[in-house]
Amino acid sequence: MYPKLIKTEADYEAALAQVDRLMSAIPGSPEADALELWVHLTEEYESTHFPIPVPDPVSAIRFRMEQDGLKAADLIPYMGSKSRVSEVLRGKRALSLGMIRRLNKGLGIPLQSLMGEKHSQATPVATSMNWGSFPLREMLKRGWFGEGITETKELLDRSADLLTPFFSPIARMGNTRLRQSKHAGSPADENSLLAWKARIYHLAQQQQVAQFKSEHLRRDLLRDIARLSVLDNGPVVAKEMLAKSGIHFVLEPQMPRTRLDGAAVWCDDSPPIVALTLRHDRLDNFWFTLCHELAHLIPHFQKSACEVFLDDLDSSNRSPEEVEADEVASDALIPKKTWTDFKRRFHGSRAELIEFASSQRIHPSVAAGRWRKETGNFRIYGNLIGNGQVRRHFP
Repeated sequence: MYPKLIKTEADYEAALAQVDRLMSAIPGSPEADALELWVHLTEEYESTHFPIPVPDPVSAIRFRMEQDGLKAADLIPYMGSKSRVSEVLRGKRALSLGMIRRLNKGLGIPLQSLMGEKHSQATPVATSMNWGSFPLREMLKRGWFGEGITETKELLDRSADLLTPFFSPIARMGNTRLRQSKHAGSPADENSLLAWKARIYHLAQQQQVAQFKSEHLRRDLLRDIARLSVLDNGPVVAKEMLAKSGIHFVLEPQMPRTRLDGAAVWCDDSPPIVALTLRHDRLDNFWFTLCHELAHLIPHFQKSACEVFLDDLDSSNRSPEEVEADEVASDALIPKKTWTDFKRRFHGSRAELIEFASSQRIHPSVAAGRWRKETGNFRIYGNLIGNGQVRRHFP
């Protein structure tokens, strides 16, 4: 039987029989050459029809620990602390990009194994990107790849182990919806948006949140969040409440040539992500944007496996989903009927706004911000909207 391409299972079984027959061939003989060819043909068939699944990251790490006789404490240099090592090995914490890079470089664990099957499937999309068109200098400036990487040339030279795993998750983030201001000047830079999306995903994976359940997404949650606005450390408590509900809350400033206030991301195999840029460091903007992004999660993520809303809340380009999210967020902060009744008797004094906010158990900035927005008069109540009162909570 002469070697030939294997096209059927019968061909495969016959080829295996030839391999078994030639296993004792003398090296350098024609039989040994035939054996090498049969082995190559069977391996080609197996790689197509019986692919070996990519091991999950924890299995890959434990395998290397067993190979090298490593203990959990030996992984601290690669993960940062004893608690992080424990969380990763127990599957409670995902590997960050920095961990992946250090484990690959220090222990030689393949990137494909550390990234996991989901990310590996997305890698071909990432590898086809023109890296030079991305805001690499800004990404380095923000320390996204660790303090050791400071030059764009090094980042480009090491794109396979730095940029590819960093961008691979966004291949799954389809159906992005961007509401951008008509007065934003030029359209948002697409690659800057891609970089920001990838960044918030990695930030979320570094967090530990409770198990997410769909019943956590209810309008009562938004109202509970709104009432936290009266606390001096309300933004921090809101982040903790969302974590207990299984929702990631991350902060990352907008990238150059983009105008973003926040985003909502929910893929069907991982907890939802709410991300804010804090573009406007004001309490009124923080609470409305947070509720707006949470409002997106309630009705809008039932149509696809992974969907993203990116929001510029100064935009006048209002899709039905955005209008609904605005209404849900506004109603959670101040119920529509309550606000309408207040406006009828409001005489415009600062004291009235403060008293009304107190009766609704919300921060005065929420009421002041809504009045400014609805009237278009942004010169009033500037001392009530909480200027400079958000970023200080997230140094």
